[in-house]
Amino acid sequence: MIKRTYKYRIYPTKVQKEILEINLSLCRWLYNHFLEERKTLYEKNRTKVTCYDQIKEIPKLKKEKEELKKVYSQTLQDTARRLDKAFQSFFRRVKENKKGKNQKPG
Repeated sequence: MIKRTYKYRIYPTKVQKEILEINLSLCRWLYNHFLEERKTLYEKNRTKVTCYDQIKEIPKLKKEKEELKKVYSQTLQDTARRLDKAFQSFFRRVKENKKGKNQKPG
């Protein structure tokens, strides 16, 4: 099966650049917030948080932090999914190393 990729170059105006920067910084804040939440809950209770638990929190966070209303909800949900995928990949690699799977140098 062949996959095609299309790349598009955008030339945003100054206003559009500002909007993109705001969206990026808010998604970065949310990612770090969810990461900190996962760490503290695991250290305190040894409970794991799923991305769906964190997605359910987004409306509450929007009420607390008004700036989050500027970002599309799908973008915020995707931020939680990307964090969950990063955790799954990390623990998968840790599990592979514990089983004694040889790692290629370099």
